[in-house]
Amino acid sequence: MRRFGRLACAGAFALMVLTAAEAREQPQGSTMSRPVKFSTEWKGEVADEARLKGAPEVITSNKALEKLWQDWGVAGKAPEVDFAKEIVVVGTTRGSRISLSARLDDKGNLEVLGLATRDLRPGFRYVLAAVPREGIKTVNRKELPKE
Repeated sequence: MRRFGRLACAGAFALMVLTAAEAREQPQGSTMSRPVKFSTEWKGEVADEARLKGAPEVITSNKALEKLWQDWGVAGKAPEVDFAKEIVVVGTTRGSRISLSARLDDKGNLEVLGLATRDLRPGFRYVLAAVPREGIKTVNRKELPKE
């Protein structure tokens, strides 16, 4: 019986420690977030850095995607995206590489993070990533563009 009591106490203590650690990870008033996978990514580079000026962070229409494709002088036709179901997030760098990741919190904010190299080169590199639109109200705490 003593062994059972010790096991029960040890189990209760372990549960308290785990619960306290989880509480420390989420400060009061913060929100939970989950990783979001990109359904499609387009990567490339543009030689003329001046073309980067005015680039959007988020694209919500085929018209805006086509405009960006033309502004950047990307070869070929802009990809078709079903903007009723997805949005496209944009990441750029002057470094030689860039990758994006995203997390969606329970308030509908999609936090997009870019990781890029520090070796500066002429022009810029980009990643455009399609993300399921469901549940997204803002991107990096900014309202979604109308178009």
